[in-house]
Amino acid sequence: MSARAKPQIGNADVAAKQSIDFDTAFRARLRDLLVWRRDVRRFRGDPLPRGALEALIELACLAPSVGLSQPWRFVIVDDANIRTAIRKNFAACNAEALAVQSRERAALYARLKLAGLEQAPAHLAVFADRATVQGHGLGRHTMPEMIDYSVVTAVHTIWLAARAQGIGMGWVSILDPAAVAAALHVSAAWKFIGYFCLGYPQADDTVPELEQMGWEQRGLPSSVIIRR
Repeated sequence: MSARAKPQIGNADVAAKQSIDFDTAFRARLRDLLVWRRDVRRFRGDPLPRGALEALIELACLAPSVGLSQPWRFVIVDDANIRTAIRKNFAACNAEALAVQSRERAALYARLKLAGLEQAPAHLAVFADRATVQGHGLGRHTMPEMIDYSVVTAVHTIWLAARAQGIGMGWVSILDPAAVAAALHVSAAWKFIGYFCLGYPQADDTVPELEQMGWEQRGLPSSVIIRR
């Protein structure tokens, strides 16, 4: 080969160069991450490092989305008055949720700490922009809810990314979506997906708190598999 000649790279070579080998050790660590990912309710008071939440959101934006629509919208909630409004809404909704439980369940429910709204240093609201034109409607004609599902994949991505950095995340689902949207002054076209608390957990555990408290038990994977 002359000094001026350049080697030719075929498609297979390009694919090989772009491939990443996720070895057995990595796959084991990935399973550990999934096992240790918890819905955290009790947080320490120390703040997250500067820019940590934005960095996690950047990773969340790597999640898959229908038609590459990327419909996720993240609202970082720093304002003390808005946080107070969210806590009041949670308290009202929580009281309603408690009222519909049986006496036995209500006693257990009352012992559960269902929100980290007061302790968590970081609050994040996540919405799906159902009116986005990005993606040109691909994959949404028969299933428009794919927009919402796409945002949930971003939520799961940020949850795992946070846990990998020792940051806990809790999903506060006992809220009135309309009240949250109003408090945050977001577009009417946005669908509320979830409100999340983030911070360093007081303790780490592989067993969900609801399971520890006897609320519910995790089912076996074989119980949800159907073959046709």
